Amino acid sequence: MYDRYATTRLIDLWLQEDIGYCDLTVQVMIEPEETGAFVMNAREPMVVSGIEVAAEVFRRYDPRCAVTVRVKDGDRVAAGQVLLDVGGPAQAILTAERTALNITQRLSGIATETARYVAEIAGTGARLLDTRKTTPGLRVLEKHATACGGALNHRLGLDNGVMIKDNHIAVCGSIAAAVRRARRTLPMLTKIEVECDSLEQVDEAVLAGADVIMLDNMPVPIMRRAVETVAGRIPLEASGGVRFDTIRAIAQTGVDYISTSKITQSAPAMDIGLDEADRAAA
Repeated sequence: MYDRYATTRLIDLWLQEDIGYCDLTVQVMIEPEETGAFVMNAREPMVVSGIEVAAEVFRRYDPRCAVTVRVKDGDRVAAGQVLLDVGGPAQAILTAERTALNITQRLSGIATETARYVAEIAGTGARLLDTRKTTPGLRVLEKHATACGGALNHRLGLDNGVMIKDNHIAVCGSIAAAVRRARRTLPMLTKIEVECDSLEQVDEAVLAGADVIMLDNMPVPIMRRAVETVAGRIPLEASGGVRFDTIRAIAQTGVDYISTSKITQSAPAMDIGLDEADRAAA
């Protein structure tokens, strides 16, 4: 989910970045009264994300643009599927075209890559999580895209939960001391997750009353022992070294969650085009 107000502010920045003073090409070639009808279509199979944002790009730039969205975020579509129709002032449509395509290609790429990872761990009981390793300014939308692909969102930001890492532990002196400090003023509904890189730390985190334990960069055999030690008392998240070729083995250790930045940082953009409606139908 994302907030439309916040997204509108982003769209204004995107349009300003791309247009500058004016779209010189359409200004010297296209007459103000000329109109056009176009379709945005998928040129390869994908999981769609960001299509409503793309529609809002056209509407935001010129309210006279008439946009009809043909799919919804999270839909799996085949090559050739029409994602939206847009008609109206040709100058406006051609000026806003690249901004609308860029965001849809990016978010659909993330959703599609996420779905690939989700399918790889199907049947293991583990759930895929995203991370805070996102493109600056696009976090909420990129996390929306991972959700479209079937992942769960981890923290949206630093204010969403307490994550005790090695440097926090070093300052506080121990995991137990760090958890005690956090509990003193922690909001009632907020969880504490402790990052552990050894079985000894896992034992300490359990005794300290952590709500979630992150197994950080642990080899699969050690991770399996951690699962046996915790025995379901506390949810376990695996993180670090998670790639498409490793995630299945990690999931089979019995962890509850697996987080990876690959679904946001390494996702390729999808091939999506904007074509003249008559030519696309031919």
